[in-house]
Amino acid sequence: MPVDLTKWTFPPFSGTRNGGYVYGRGAIDDKSHVVAALMVVLTLKRLGLPLDRDVIFLAEAGEENTTSIGMEFMVEQHLPEIAAQYCFAEGGYVRRIGGQVKFASVETLEKIQKTVELTARGAAGHGSIPLPTNAVVHLARAIAALAAWHPPIRLNETTSTYFERLAGIVSPEEAARYRSLRGSDPAAAAAAARYMVDHEPIHASMLWPSVSPTMVTGGYRVNVIPSEAKATLDVRLLPDDDAGEVLAALRKVVDDPAIEVVYGKRDSVPVASADLETEAFSAIEAAVTKHYQTVTLPTMSTATTDMPYIRSRGTQCYGIGPALDWEDAAKGFGPHSDQERILETELHRFIRFEWDIVAGLSKTRASP
Repeated sequence: MPVDLTKWTFPPFSGTRNGGYVYGRGAIDDKSHVVAALMVVLTLKRLGLPLDRDVIFLAEAGEENTTSIGMEFMVEQHLPEIAAQYCFAEGGYVRRIGGQVKFASVETLEKIQKTVELTARGAAGHGSIPLPTNAVVHLARAIAALAAWHPPIRLNETTSTYFERLAGIVSPEEAARYRSLRGSDPAAAAAAARYMVDHEPIHASMLWPSVSPTMVTGGYRVNVIPSEAKATLDVRLLPDDDAGEVLAALRKVVDDPAIEVVYGKRDSVPVASADLETEAFSAIEAAVTKHYQTVTLPTMSTATTDMPYIRSRGTQCYGIGPALDWEDAAKGFGPHSDQERILETELHRFIRFEWDIVAGLSKTRASP
């Protein structure tokens, strides 16, 4: 992620410690994981702990957008060196609200990233004479229609378990909404989904393929109606979506012969998930209980990680993470923000958390 130096109170690559926090690009996403994993491996080595299995530390570049020089490259060119039964990476987190831990999420599945490009074409003309064929107007209507599109709700094993467990730790009103998503009343489920669109967008994105307009271009002078205008959409498919069917649905929503709707170029990520019934997931749950005293929620990430590349080769890969203050994102301290930070105490707790998981799974049963 790039940085704007003028917006950082502390140098973004300094790892400055201030007021109980560590500030810097990647403090949350994703250097805390690098630190924790490296400390686990170093501690295993320093203690000389007898192991029943190899423990492999991999730090790689190009996460999210340039995996050809990172995980994709490693899987394609160096799989024997990194092949494992289990892996732990990013994607999960422990949510704190008001300084109190509420739950821990473990990423076992993620949506599939796609780029959709809209190109509107019409007659060029003088800006003083409005034209019904104005490409910008047609494009604006299409963007608005796609942004408001919500197909039928679909849950999978991960999201169904997530909402079921989440319902057990929230208020009765919230619990009713979450349970209605899994219930037999379509009207109640639709009402809950509408509420989430307005108030819990991250949960709404778990229910269906999502569309976010992110870039718009068109025109070159204020008094010229352009003959072409373009928009780029960040589309995230559910893991079992058919890409062709989704594109056809988007074209139907646009319903405008003046607009071309096509997929744009983007890294192709494999579709793969991690099982919930494994010793690794049980170890994570036990460590969550020990260190955070809360419930573990298996989660489908609406974003993309590097895990599908290694999952697709048979490794059960789980996304874990440190405790984060829910309020920090709105204050500008979240991932990809201009003041990214993590509490030192939570970084230390996360290291101990990951140590218990990895050491517990890998040490010989005769070890103390």
